Amino acid sequence: MPLVNFSNLDFNQVKTTLKDYLQANSNFTDYDFEGSNLSSILDVLAYNTYITSYNANMVTNEVFIDSATLRENVVSLARNIGYLPRSRTPSTAAINFFVNCDAIVPPPATLTLAKGPVARTQGSFGNQSFVFCVLEDVTVPVYDGIATFDEIPVHQGTLVTNTFTYSRRNPDQRFILPNIGIDTNLITVTVKANESATTSTKYSAQDSLFDIDSESKVYFLQEIEDERYELFFGDGIFGKALEEGNFITVDYIVSDGSQANGVREFAFAGRLSYNRNSLGYNVTSGISLVTTGTASAGGEEIEAVESVKKFAPRIYASQNRAVSANDYETLIPAKIYPETESITVFGGEDLIPPQYGKVFISIKPRSGDFLPNLMKENIKMKLKKYAVAGIVPEILDLKYLYIEADSKIYYNSNLAPNGAYVSSVVQANALKYAESTELNKYGARFKYSKFLKIIDDSNDSVTSNITTIQMRRDLRVVLNTPAEYQVGFGNEFHIKSMDGYNIKSSAFSVAGIVESVYLSDVPNTNRNNGTLFLFTVPSTNSTTPTIVRRNVGTIDYKNGIVTLNPITIESGKFKDGQSIIEISACPSSNDVVGLQDLYLQLDISTSNFETIVDEISSGLDPAASNYVVTSSYVNGALVRA
Repeated sequence: MPLVNFSNLDFNQVKTTLKDYLQANSNFTDYDFEGSNLSSILDVLAYNTYITSYNANMVTNEVFIDSATLRENVVSLARNIGYLPRSRTPSTAAINFFVNCDAIVPPPATLTLAKGPVARTQGSFGNQSFVFCVLEDVTVPVYDGIATFDEIPVHQGTLVTNTFTYSRRNPDQRFILPNIGIDTNLITVTVKANESATTSTKYSAQDSLFDIDSESKVYFLQEIEDERYELFFGDGIFGKALEEGNFITVDYIVSDGSQANGVREFAFAGRLSYNRNSLGYNVTSGISLVTTGTASAGGEEIEAVESVKKFAPRIYASQNRAVSANDYETLIPAKIYPETESITVFGGEDLIPPQYGKVFISIKPRSGDFLPNLMKENIKMKLKKYAVAGIVPEILDLKYLYIEADSKIYYNSNLAPNGAYVSSVVQANALKYAESTELNKYGARFKYSKFLKIIDDSNDSVTSNITTIQMRRDLRVVLNTPAEYQVGFGNEFHIKSMDGYNIKSSAFSVAGIVESVYLSDVPNTNRNNGTLFLFTVPSTNSTTPTIVRRNVGTIDYKNGIVTLNPITIESGKFKDGQSIIEISACPSSNDVVGLQDLYLQLDISTSNFETIVDEISSGLDPAASNYVVTSSYVNGALVRA
C-alpha cells in the first residue's frame, strides 16, 4: 500500500486522503465510496481527524511565546524567563483644598485625611463616575484656623484590603488576590506575628534574587489566570520565610485604567478627623472646593498580549541591565515608564562634538508632548538599578521635526465637481498618512514617493501632482536673556543659491534693532557650512531684504545644524504657551529621516494643497497651448509668514 500524506487540515482534503487510502486497499476495490454507507463513515473519520489535527496544531502553537494566543499561556511562558507583565495603572491627579476649622473651639493642631476615598468626579464625564483615593493617611498642620492640603496625589479606584493567615499545616496554601484591575506598583504588604499583634513589618516587592538574603523581608508576584495575581514569600534562603500564624495584610488599588483619564472637576468625598484627649472627632464642614492644576492622567490598561510577546524576550536578553541602546529602549517602556509612546536612545559619542560617558534618552509620552521635570528625575533614579556605573543618563525634551508640503494637484474637471472637493479629499488622505504609525515616532522616515502616490490615488480625477517639501523646527527661546541656541534637523540642507537665503524663519525681535527681523544664511565657498545674518523686509512677500546684522551664527549644511551666537531675543511667535522661532529649510533628499532624538511629523496644518484644472485631460485645451506650468523647485517669499 502507498504512503499517504495525512498533514492536511482541510476537511475535504482529509476525506479525499482517507478515500485514496481505502481505494488502494484490495479489500475495498468493489465499494462505492460516494453512494454507500461507507461515505458516511468516511465523513465521521474525516471530521474526527480534522478536529484532532486542529487541536494538535493549536496546542503546539501555544507552546511557543511568539505563536501563543491565549493570555494565560503567553504569561506562563513569559514567567519562565522572569518577566512579569505590566499591570493595569490607575489614572492619577494632584488635588488641592483647604478646611476652615474656625467652627472647632479650640482649633485642632493638626487635621488628618484618612486613607481611602478622597474625591469623586463632578459634573459630566462620559456619563461615568469615578472615585479617587489616597493610599496613606495625610496629616497637615492647622495655621490660623486653616488646614491646607496642597498637591495631594490621588489614584482612581477602590482601595481594597485582603488578609491571610499563614499555616504550615496547609502545604497547598496560596496567597491569591481575587480582584482584577490591580496596580502591582501600589500594593502594600505588611506581616504581623499573629492577628492580635499590635506591630507589623512592611515587606517590599522583589523581581529578582539579587541582593537578598535569608532575612530580607520581600515578596514576589506573578500573574495567574484571569488577570489575577498571586503572592509568594521567601523560603528562608532567598527572602525571610513566614512563620506559623503570621497575619498578612495586602492593600491595593482596583482601578478602571485609562477610562478615568482627563478628569478636571472633583468633589470632596473623603473623611477628615482630629484627635483630642485620645478621642477622635470627624470634620464635615468648612471644606473648600477641590481644585487641580492638571487633568487626571497616566491610566493604562493591563499589558496586552502582543506587548508581552515583544518585551519578554528583550528583557530576558538584556538580563535586567542597561548596557546597549536597545536595553534602554526595552527597559524604560517595559519596567520604568509604561506610558511611553515612542523612545529613542543614543550614546554621547554619536554627537557632534562627542560627549563621552553619557547616554541620551528622549521619550514621547502617550499624553502630552513633554515629560514633567519630576518624571524625568524619577526615570533617572529608577535607571540607576539597571545602568552601568560611570554612564550618566540624560533625558532630553521631545524635539519635533516637521515636514511641510506644498502640493499643486492637477485634476480632470469632468470627474470632479470642483477643485475644493478634490483638495478636501487629498487633505483627508494626507492626514491619514500624517497620523499613521509610519511617522510619529523616533527613527521614522518620510517617504516622498509614497506621499505622491497617496495624493495621486486620492481621487479618480487626479491626473498628477507636483509636490515640494521643506523641514521645520520650532526653536524655543528665552526672552530678554542673552543665550546661545542650536537647532538640529538631522538631515542635510539643500543649497538653492550661493547668494544665500536658503533657510527661512518667522519674525522675531532682538535687542538693539527696532524692526522685526528674520534669520537666514549665506554659504561659504566649500558649500559645507556658512554664516547666519539678520535682515528686515517691508512685507512678508517682499524680495528686497535689508541685512541689519551679519555673522550672528553658523550653519552646517551637511549635518543640518543651525547655531546662533549669544543673542538677546525680546519676542517671537507665541505657540502652546511658549515663545518660538520657526526655522525651515529644504532637505537635500526628499526622503526625510527622524534622526536620534527627532520625532518626525507631517504637519498638514501648515501644508498647502492647491488644485489646478488639467485642461489637457479635461479636453479644454488638447493642444496644451494654455497649460499652467508649476515649478518643481521651492520658490516664494524669503521669510515665513
